[in-house]
Amino acid sequence: QLQASGGGLVQAGGSLRLSCAASGRTFSSYAMGWFRQAPGKEREFVGAISWSGGSTYYADSVKGRFTISRDNAKNTVYLQMNSLKPEDTAVYYCAADLSKGFLSTSRYKYDYWGQGTQVTVSS
Repeated sequence: QLQASGGGLVQAGGSLRLSCAASGRTFSSYAMGWFRQAPGKEREFVGAISWSGGSTYYADSVKGRFTISRDNAKNTVYLQMNSLKPEDTAVYYCAADLSKGFLSTSRYKYDYWGQGTQVTVSS
């Protein structure tokens, strides 16, 4: 089970850090991803991190502003979001990819999903 938290309301230019805590099983051996879904839009890829944390990949829209990290000892993945923009407003989801392959941008590759946390960026 994955539990995302840390969302909230922030002004444009501000920062938030989302957390995704795993329980019931360890996800330390698997790649983790963050996705987001705005009202009326498809769920889109934000970024992903390898099981070791040694590799990360980001969507162009967040590159240079968002950073994914993980603490496998705590079974937790983080999404640090800086320089937030109103277009970053969405429900953010974390997900685990159990395939042990390359980092994937496709939501269909991810097997476990958290419940989502709302991020709202005001202009």
